[in-house]
Amino acid sequence: MTNINQVAVLGAGVIGASWTSLFLAAGLRVNVYDPADHAEQSVRDYVERAWPTLEALGMTAKGDAEQLAFFDDPTKAVVGVQFVQESVPERLPIKHQLYQQIEDLLEPEALVASSASGLMLSEMQQGWRNPSRFLLGHPFNPPHLIPLVELLTNDKTQDGVIEQAEAFYKQVGKVTIRVKREVTAHVANRLQAALWREAIYLVESGVASVEDVDKAIWAGPGLRWAAMGPHMLFHLGAGEGGLREFCNRYRDSFHRWWDDMGDAELTPELADSLATGVEDEADGRDVQTASAERDDLIVAMLKATQPIRNRI
Repeated sequence: MTNINQVAVLGAGVIGASWTSLFLAAGLRVNVYDPADHAEQSVRDYVERAWPTLEALGMTAKGDAEQLAFFDDPTKAVVGVQFVQESVPERLPIKHQLYQQIEDLLEPEALVASSASGLMLSEMQQGWRNPSRFLLGHPFNPPHLIPLVELLTNDKTQDGVIEQAEAFYKQVGKVTIRVKREVTAHVANRLQAALWREAIYLVESGVASVEDVDKAIWAGPGLRWAAMGPHMLFHLGAGEGGLREFCNRYRDSFHRWWDDMGDAELTPELADSLATGVEDEADGRDVQTASAERDDLIVAMLKATQPIRNRI
């Protein structure tokens, strides 16, 4: 498959609108489908807000925010496109119905990737007569800003599809990983969930406040994790002996820590306690203000690390 120049985004909520922004910035023609009232204006407003961020990251040189066509019929949105990013609500009947609607209208070589975070690939494949060019392409929110896309295929997927998907996502500036077997929540969300479970336990058991748990991450290991993953960081943590020496040196400590870690259940009472803690941490900032600050920090980190990433 040659470079892709026309794509469809099916489902234009927060994830779909973010994908649309990224694809437009990459110089693609984008067909967007969403049946909701006022969806087109919502997407165009999102693109307008996202564009300065993409511009600051140097990602709009080939872009044109006007190369967007909006459809209220998915069968028309997929005609002639080479790649489909599906981001409709995560309910199997909705996804299966959509797949049945579009399957006969797709180009023979078109790829369809689902953004699904909570559904299994094998479950979604049941909506296709021929799922050979369908795969998981799960982003981290917001897709126009966070580089990661998790890819998953299986024995029903045509040979070469995952390589074609990797090439496309690289074309639009993404970083991909391969999920080797189907597992709930894929990879990044499982890691995120494991950390949050212990973060909740530390609050619930009175070890630290919500704000201090958050601070312990962003002012501590979060800085390192933005540079490298845990295995590589621990490999560097024991000097010349590398990860083998690290495991030998700290095995007993980690076993003790793991044994002492807690479980968490998000009861209404606990959720309310966490929400109160976050409101205290926000110190009067509304969600929009805090979101803008988050995006500014992420953009600054991406811009600062980009030259080094390009050398690796």
